[in-house]
Amino acid sequence: MNIANPIYDTVFKFMMEDERVAKSFISAIIGEEVIELGFSAQERTVYVPKEEKDEAPEGEKEEFLTVCRFDFSAKISLPDSRFKTVMIELQKAKFSSDIMRFRRYVGAHYQNKSNVYTDGGDGEEKPRQIYCIFLLGYDLGMPGHPVIQVDNTVKDRTTNETLPGANAFIEGLHHRSWIVQLDQLKRRRRDDLEMLLSIFDQENRTQDSHIMNVDEGDFPEAYRPIIRRLRMASESKNVRIEMEMEDEYWSGLQERERLIAKQKKALSDKDKVIEGKDKIIEGKDKAIEEQKQAFEEQKQAFEEQKQAFEEQKQAFEEQKQTLKEQNKVIETLKRRLGNHQS
Repeated sequence: MNIANPIYDTVFKFMMEDERVAKSFISAIIGEEVIELGFSAQERTVYVPKEEKDEAPEGEKEEFLTVCRFDFSAKISLPDSRFKTVMIELQKAKFSSDIMRFRRYVGAHYQNKSNVYTDGGDGEEKPRQIYCIFLLGYDLGMPGHPVIQVDNTVKDRTTNETLPGANAFIEGLHHRSWIVQLDQLKRRRRDDLEMLLSIFDQENRTQDSHIMNVDEGDFPEAYRPIIRRLRMASESKNVRIEMEMEDEYWSGLQERERLIAKQKKALSDKDKVIEGKDKIIEGKDKAIEEQKQAFEEQKQAFEEQKQAFEEQKQAFEEQKQTLKEQNKVIETLKRRLGNHQS
């Protein structure tokens, strides 16, 4: 059966707009039965590279990022015949991005005063627990693990005893997460969830990258409405047009990224050349400084030699003067001796 490729945001959005399909898809990932699902918000965010926003005011320059987001309020059936309501943040991102943005998205739910429910027991408003689902088009460096579940383990600090986590205080301040590494789904079909997520396995693409070829019979009965919804998307002229627009958009972005990478490499090469020249200049400056120092040492040695010569000259003059005085004394003695003999 041919289905539309849900790696495209357009197709995934079309799939999730069907409430029955959305409940089935989310239930499969979180492992809990979603019986009611309300769409709080849908958003697809695109940030362009800083290089294209050099003229933007400070604080408005963003890194490149694309994210397809859905917010849901969900009612979940519990094993003991009770129910709970949660907020579900679903994000589908194609490229590696700044984790701080994901934190801001989740943080907005914690700050939203409307994300509360009324306890049927005491009528008190309590914060809904937040569930986060991340469908990532890039790897986290954890190969072999297509679906990662992050839960809060509640333990006694001293005894290490695991405690029940169903507590309004704990659930209101800690969220649960499910991370799907779409590139790690290749040929992994270890359970029903991985079978369902195989709709993202790009090895199922036909020659037309917009279309996947799957066997509906391979999927559990509960998930076949999802497959039929994707088949409907493949037959939609509007969805096909939007997929083509996505292709053009991503192609433009990839070309832009290649250009930016090329410019960065050119700048890096130029910096290396400048650095090399700086080292040469630094070497020359060092040689000049060493020559200058050698000259100063020679000059000092010359001055010391000159001073030694002056001292020798002075000593010679003093000896000469002493000899002259001695000669005078001798002449005087000779004259006296001559006079005495006469």
